[in-house]
Amino acid sequence: MTADTLTVANVRIPGRDGAWDLFVAGGKVRELALHDPNAPRPEGRVIDGTGLLLMPALTDAHTHMREPGQEWKEDIASGLAAAAAGGFSNILCMANTDPVNDNGAITRFMLRRARDAWPNGPRLFPIGALTVGLRGRELAPMAELAEAGCVAFSNDGEPVADTEIFRRAMEYAADIAPVIDHCEDPFMAKGSGANEGAMSARLGLRGQPDAAEAIQVARDILLAEYLHVPIHLAHVSCRRSVELIAAAKKRGAPVTAETCPHYLLMTDAALLGYDTMAKVNPPLRSDDDRLALIEALREGVIDILATDHAPHAAHEKETPFEDAKNGISGLDTALAALWELVRQGRLAATDIVTRFAWRPAEIFKLPVNRFAPGDPADFLLFDPEDSWVVTPESLRSKGKNTPLLGQPLTGRVVLTAVDGVVVHDLKAPGA
Repeated sequence: MTADTLTVANVRIPGRDGAWDLFVAGGKVRELALHDPNAPRPEGRVIDGTGLLLMPALTDAHTHMREPGQEWKEDIASGLAAAAAGGFSNILCMANTDPVNDNGAITRFMLRRARDAWPNGPRLFPIGALTVGLRGRELAPMAELAEAGCVAFSNDGEPVADTEIFRRAMEYAADIAPVIDHCEDPFMAKGSGANEGAMSARLGLRGQPDAAEAIQVARDILLAEYLHVPIHLAHVSCRRSVELIAAAKKRGAPVTAETCPHYLLMTDAALLGYDTMAKVNPPLRSDDDRLALIEALREGVIDILATDHAPHAAHEKETPFEDAKNGISGLDTALAALWELVRQGRLAATDIVTRFAWRPAEIFKLPVNRFAPGDPADFLLFDPEDSWVVTPESLRSKGKNTPLLGQPLTGRVVLTAVDGVVVHDLKAPGA
């Protein structure tokens, strides 16, 4: 046995009956076997998993690490600390840094910062800009970005209004890496942070209609079908988009899509009191939209979950609603918050495994653990009965901007391992 031999004993696994033991050696899964209480104690470190769930570590295909240039919100070290605490082994980060990640030097800088801060993971995978400076006028050097380490391209935060430019970007990227699109008509109350409807009217806020998202979803689907080129749709928030995606998939269109925990758990009612913590883009929508997204996720119309982790400093949220930045800090709380839907029976634990671990790794061609021998030993242990309150101190991210502050959650990631190395242990001294 090697020095990095690790055993996780007597755990439960979503979708499997009985208790299990996971045996890890050399950073890989050696074996997953039914627990035998009479077996000799294995060599190396043994983690008692009694009462815990074992899952593959998660992959987040949509985060904002803010470095370089906006380190007061988040830096790569703090962002990866939040990822480790949330159970993530793979993190994709968007290009809207300052300067924008539109050249290989920025990509390499980000990867170097990640290696220096967290040499054993979580792994950072930069997303390159789709257009230079995210300005939507000139294609970014995608081949250079991919060579430097980018695994996808996106103009997230600044949707490309020019359909001809977007078409050329899709064609250029087709043989390099996936394109992720922020679907928002840039002329329909861009970034308003409130859904257009009864709640925005009640609060006197400028609202964005769900059609603003659905119009761009329809455009992207038509282009993907016309060009026979795949497209990935970011942070889907409404029923109209779901219906378009479902119809496209029935036709065989090369379309994948994501939604975020906050769209499954909250509605625009969270804006009561002009709560800027619930201001996000696209905005929180109606309960009908929320229920449509849950069903779409369960059925696979929505392929994956992603946090759209968007940390901001306190002063950027403690302002009048119209002036506040859009975004929710989500890495620390994603799995624990989603677990409420498992408790309600609206999602199965296996849905979360599929949509937050296996499927995103498949779409973006990243390391993934399906607990087969030789798989990377990326896993998390989750205590479904651990009750805790979300406080600024409980969040590893610099961004404390979440509407969950002060709320109790039941369920918590207690340990995360990447390539068999424990990168987060809630029970460790000083954790």
